[in-house]
Amino acid sequence: MKEYIKINENDNVIIALCDMVKGDQVENITLLEDIRRGHKIALKDIKVNEHIIKYGHVIAIATKDIKKGSWVHTHNVKTTLDSEDRKFTYNPKFNEVKLEEDIKVKAYKRDNGLVGIRNELFIVPTVGCVNGEAKNLEKRFLSLHQDLSIDGVHAITHPYGCSQMGDDKENTKESLADIILNPNAGGVLVIGLGCEENQIGELEKCLGSYNPKRIKFMEIQKVLDDEEAGLKLLEEIYSEMKDDKRELVSLSNIRVGLECGGSDGLSGITANPLIGLFSDFIIKHGGTTVLTEVPEMFGAEDVLLNRCINKDVYDKLLYIIDDFKDYYRRNNQVIFENPSPGNKEGGITTLEDKSCGCVEKGGQSPVVDVLAHTERVKKNGLNVLSGPGNDLVATTALMMSGCQLVLFSTGRGTPLGSFIPVVKISTNTDLYNRKPHWIDFDSGLINNDNKEEVLKDFIKYIIDVIEGKQTKAEINDIREIAIFKRGVTL
Repeated sequence: MKEYIKINENDNVIIALCDMVKGDQVENITLLEDIRRGHKIALKDIKVNEHIIKYGHVIAIATKDIKKGSWVHTHNVKTTLDSEDRKFTYNPKFNEVKLEEDIKVKAYKRDNGLVGIRNELFIVPTVGCVNGEAKNLEKRFLSLHQDLSIDGVHAITHPYGCSQMGDDKENTKESLADIILNPNAGGVLVIGLGCEENQIGELEKCLGSYNPKRIKFMEIQKVLDDEEAGLKLLEEIYSEMKDDKRELVSLSNIRVGLECGGSDGLSGITANPLIGLFSDFIIKHGGTTVLTEVPEMFGAEDVLLNRCINKDVYDKLLYIIDDFKDYYRRNNQVIFENPSPGNKEGGITTLEDKSCGCVEKGGQSPVVDVLAHTERVKKNGLNVLSGPGNDLVATTALMMSGCQLVLFSTGRGTPLGSFIPVVKISTNTDLYNRKPHWIDFDSGLINNDNKEEVLKDFIKYIIDVIEGKQTKAEINDIREIAIFKRGVTL
């Protein structure tokens, strides 16, 4: 394996693929200092105020003269995003997707025409006050069903549903409705307290048409023995679910969320491009991918904007990008605070650097639609979903949009999981070897010569997950949500 990579022919930096030491020879230059894996090396003398080019894209400005062979990082460059916002013009650059032969996978057909890759029973509180009740019902029900004939029973707890008002309350209500409607749930028991802001009746209206045999409600202030009443409802839902079987369905029914967390300098070279290749693959077979983490697109917006399938989609994408920038400014924050300390330790220098790697997950397919934060997918193909970069909030938003699973690249490692399968892909083999109980797939060995072979293995792995293979987070029973909060708490 090569010790370094030059991503684009126009780049003036290369990336170390392993730890390198002062005096090593690369690209006919001598390293002037030690360079860690994932970090950048100057290919030529770079003058103060000159642009740093990576991915063929401007990722920073030099704050001092940088000698050829030197380390290029936060100590000698700065972001370009501290100046006035960039202006964009729609200049479409994409190829139409040519659909390929249908692929069949085994999944659960739902009454509404969607499919689930899991058949789970969710217990969803309307308000945080009944989280304990939901957890107790989960434990009690499981104790009565040692040989469960479905994929799981899970209480989906959260701290919201009361002491909220206006758009903040609506966001919680719509978020929970989206979770209830996720096709991986073969049945749902919704538990309300009775006095909360997020009333069951109002939440029920958000669901639209639903199967009342599979989605049931309980207001515990109105029942004498809430545990027995809850168990009775769970048994009724379970009786409807327990005979569900996987059937052959088209891969076009699968919706995959695309996310990265704890990125490093290899994220945009290994794991994210692999996810991008898979995104293009599933879209060519009629399926759907959803890209989120809008603040991690700042500085690379043009890559996605010019892939929008028409001007209306372009305008919607530009709107959610500007809306997030305004969100930071309304809270007296700068838009370029990212990357995190862990990102920097791993070799990411500026937000533009991180963003260029982030958008690699979207592959090369055109953007067919842009979704508001609680909006569900309507069009097959590459969608962009409004949501922040926070790992748990972003994963939850992807679940809310209707995704049945999430592809999650990481260079630093995380045990994170959610209530839909989260496939964690390491950017480097060292992480895969150190955290085998966290990481599902190693992309650290991918290169130009073997990427088709690695993609083939990855596709097989993802289809196995679709058809029931548990991810590491599922095996570890790590399942969390985080609802995006923008308002005040009363």
